[in-house]
Amino acid sequence: MKRRTLDIMFSVGGLFVAALLLVMGIVLTSNANFAKNYTHDQLAAQQISFKAADKLTAEEKEASCLVQYAGQQLTTGKQAECYANHYIGLHVKSTAAGRTYASQGDFINGLKADLAAAQKATPVDQAKVTDLNSQITAATAARETLFKGETLRGLLLTSYGFSVFGVKGAQGATVAFLVSGLMLLLSLAGLYHAWKTPRTEAFASPEAAFNASPKVLANA
Repeated sequence: MKRRTLDIMFSVGGLFVAALLLVMGIVLTSNANFAKNYTHDQLAAQQISFKAADKLTAEEKEASCLVQYAGQQLTTGKQAECYANHYIGLHVKSTAAGRTYASQGDFINGLKADLAAAQKATPVDQAKVTDLNSQITAATAARETLFKGETLRGLLLTSYGFSVFGVKGAQGATVAFLVSGLMLLLSLAGLYHAWKTPRTEAFASPEAAFNASPKVLANA
């Protein structure tokens, strides 16, 4: 095979790969921009703002991101993660002694069982019945708060997860563009080498190796 033909074949293949990577980079960039803009628009529509720095409690100030984003409107995936885990998560945890929405239901059922037993007792301990009714009312209200808090937290974390795909897409696009540019330069270099190479020059021909062997032996 002629050396010039081989250079052209590899160069054309490299140009094809460069074009393919360029298209891939454009597609990934488009997807990354969509994820970023969609996340921003959806979060901005909720009109959620972080508490001002001077209004943060001592416990809230322990989360560095709450201090960092203090007073800002929530519009990015990272902000959504911070708000969900360190603000909502903190208050949800303190709402019902660390119980979740599901476990709070079991707690309420236990109170109702105690109430039923107290009402069947003879004589009926009215003070205990009243206390249990008050506990059930408070626990039910707390469960409603847990439901709202955990739902919002889950939605915000979903938005954060969606934004991460956008970040990964942007990183993939950067790699695709860099490799595409490298392949383009290598292909152009190959075409230039093909242009400079004589048409008659063969690639690794037996004749060339045989002619070169006496010189190798002489140098040895």
